[in-house]
Amino acid sequence: MPTSPTASPRPRPTVAVVGAGAAGALVAVQLCETAARRRTPVDLVLIDPAAEAGRGTAYATEVAEHRLNVPVGGMSCYPDDAGHFRRWLCRHGESTVTAADFASRYRFGSYLADTLGRAVITAHGTVSVRRVRARATGCSQTGDGRFEVRVDDGPSVTADSVVLATGPTAGAARWAPAELLGSARFIAGPWAPGALDVVGADEDVLLVGAGLTAVDLALVLDRPGRTVHALSRSGLLPRPHAVAPLPPVPPPPGLTALPLHRLRTALRRHFAASMRDHGDWRPALDGLRPVIGALWQGLTDEERAEFLERDATRWNVHRHRMAPATAEAIARARAAHRLRIHAGRITAAQPLDDGRIRVGLADGRELTVAWVVDCTGPGLRLDAAADPLWGSLVDGGLAAPGPLGIGVATDAGRLRDAGGATHRPLFTLGASRRGELWETTAIPEIRAQAREIAEAVLAPLTRAPQPTRRRPTDQFGLPLSTHAAAAAAYRSGLGRVVTVRAKAAEAFARATALDPGFALGHAALALLGHECGADVDVHRELADAQRGVAERGDERERSFVDVVTRRIEPSGDDGDRALVDHLDRHPVDAFALSIAVPTIAFSGVGDLDGTLAQRLVEHTAPAYDGHWFPTSLLAFLRQEQGRVDEAGFLATAALAAEPASGHAAHALAHVHYESGAHRAGRDWLDGWIGGQGRGAVHRAHFSWHVALHELALDDTAAVRRRWFAQLAPRQVNGVRALVDSGSLLWRARMTRNWTGDVPVDGVLDAVARDLLERPATAFTALHSAVALTAAGDLAALRRLRAHAAGADAVQREVIAPLCHALEAVLEERWTAAVDGLRGLLPTLRRVGGSAAQREVVEETLLHALLEAGQCDAARHLLEERLDRRSSPLDRRRLADLPH
Repeated sequence: MPTSPTASPRPRPTVAVVGAGAAGALVAVQLCETAARRRTPVDLVLIDPAAEAGRGTAYATEVAEHRLNVPVGGMSCYPDDAGHFRRWLCRHGESTVTAADFASRYRFGSYLADTLGRAVITAHGTVSVRRVRARATGCSQTGDGRFEVRVDDGPSVTADSVVLATGPTAGAARWAPAELLGSARFIAGPWAPGALDVVGADEDVLLVGAGLTAVDLALVLDRPGRTVHALSRSGLLPRPHAVAPLPPVPPPPGLTALPLHRLRTALRRHFAASMRDHGDWRPALDGLRPVIGALWQGLTDEERAEFLERDATRWNVHRHRMAPATAEAIARARAAHRLRIHAGRITAAQPLDDGRIRVGLADGRELTVAWVVDCTGPGLRLDAAADPLWGSLVDGGLAAPGPLGIGVATDAGRLRDAGGATHRPLFTLGASRRGELWETTAIPEIRAQAREIAEAVLAPLTRAPQPTRRRPTDQFGLPLSTHAAAAAAYRSGLGRVVTVRAKAAEAFARATALDPGFALGHAALALLGHECGADVDVHRELADAQRGVAERGDERERSFVDVVTRRIEPSGDDGDRALVDHLDRHPVDAFALSIAVPTIAFSGVGDLDGTLAQRLVEHTAPAYDGHWFPTSLLAFLRQEQGRVDEAGFLATAALAAEPASGHAAHALAHVHYESGAHRAGRDWLDGWIGGQGRGAVHRAHFSWHVALHELALDDTAAVRRRWFAQLAPRQVNGVRALVDSGSLLWRARMTRNWTGDVPVDGVLDAVARDLLERPATAFTALHSAVALTAAGDLAALRRLRAHAAGADAVQREVIAPLCHALEAVLEERWTAAVDGLRGLLPTLRRVGGSAAQREVVEETLLHALLEAGQCDAARHLLEERLDRRSSPLDRRRLADLPH
């Protein structure tokens, strides 16, 4: 029905997030990204007095020793992308960090702020974001069903939905005697800026509480000449994390149905089994994490109260652990008697004439210190009277206390009102849900809750897609689930992929910027980053593709995203089978066909002789109705099969139809090389690079092919000129620097076409450390091994071998032994090197790429044979090579062998 000319446009809904610490930032990230992906216009208001979003109290400390108590691998902002924080650290100067390391809390705050900032930029145009730097003091419902959030400085905020991300409630220090509460020597808020500046350098301090807060403050206060006391009822410190953590051990089934006394018994057995099998209790406790909420909810209120009285302390010291480095620092302070741990509770406090304070304990002991610091942490139960915001919600009937008065009552994060109803769009997460979930204050739990809340907030605001609208298509006629502008950018990127031209990633990035929910654009970026070294966050793009296609994608798009997922995150299933099945159903999917064929761009399907890729091209070619694209791919496959004349004919035909076809030019380059037409190949390819190939994405690889001809011609001066002009690091970086620049240097050195030190250090500097030592594909790993060997970096080569040994099957079975053989080369153990390299030759096809690229291993074997004095074997290898193709280089080397 057409809109009436007098009708006013529907106003954009407003979502207010109260609190901009970690929980609020995570909610805002999910709201921004989900709204942008679904094209749901929203006005987002973040209400918090802090100057910077994301830090809160926990992540504002700048003390380097204050570390997270969860490893880096567990601190991603995204439930579907566990490695996001580690990759962020790598991009921001910590390239060697692993998932098991413990980053500083301040660094994590920076990560939260940066991730939120990027989400806001991504959502620009769909989501407007406004900061209100004030403290929320009340919230009530208006007559039209919306909410008014009152603040202490400025006008109220009216919102359609409200998310309360207020963090833990402040402790009330009810344990402290009146004399201590009224003392100027009592520090109630140790995290307030400058709170500990009043402590003199030689003054003793009593920390009340021995949990993670006390541990952090003990690190700050520890110094020679001062004694820090820590007092808690149990006298127990948090246990440390393992230096080398083991995987979680799943709990036995049926725990959630047990009463508390039987649950204790079952858990003791679970921990004992872990100790018996693994020598550590931690894997058993970590394995409970997914079911802790269900265990807590399975208890009666009486059993929960009993748990709090009898079990909570021991649970907390084992569940909330210290980083290993923190534990070592605490152990050193205790061994030096600068930190003393006491069990007990305070019953009295007396100010002394010298300004100190004498603290009396229940067992009659006394401690005299200059300062007492409250480290008991946040309050467990909701204290509505102390918090005006929560007080207004409870008094107005919009919220109710949770079980045992802990936190508030919710249903999947939606507040229950005084009558138990949950129909209002009022939400909360994190510590305020502790009464119902118990464990709900760590990032792994909060990020999952943030995503659930974003879904719940946006679900009623997202308009259903219009099925009658005709979707745009790619240039091969396949429909795209996006709008016309994003589809145009995608077509540009796909055109550049099939012609192997530059700036494909930029075109796909433009498509996703125009439509953040466009799954195929994200999948294309993930694949280009994974296999072609494009500068993108591969796993983030993959996660965005998976979320986008689940919300808005047809069968073909879902199948394509599944293919990309299996290539990037192989799980032991048949990823090649998924690609083959996809092309059977969608033969004209040119991007999928590009993936399947191991050419200049992608590593292809993993068969050893190329027959599967050949069948795919031949099967799908009729659907293209004579288009040059499958012809160019078939040309490359034919030369790999040794059908050089046929390959040359097909490549020439494809180039006649599309002179800029990088696949056809690449195939013809191989035809010239394998047929020994080195001068003709050099001259033709040089001309193509300067003409139709000027915009090729892999110009360095075409230059490498020219250099390969010059190497075969034994033209030392030309090889050096080519390297410095077109392959040196100032011209090439990333994966191409490894595959082309690094491998050429090593081959030149092996053939004595480069004397003296080869400039490989510059190549390594142009490559990210992760790509070099933790490559995602076997093809990249092979070239990493070659470059590290050229650099003489034995330690890095061994690290690469360790990575390969724990990676996919091809890296384990081909790359790890290759590294071992190359270690023998560097150590000049030539017989061992010969044996290792010779044994690998029959398996090298498995790494992908071309025979010309894999030939670097054969060149290394020939060098090792000569160094080992095995001249007859070297002569046999050279004669075999000359039977395959003519080469002045090999004829010279054969002539140089002693008779």
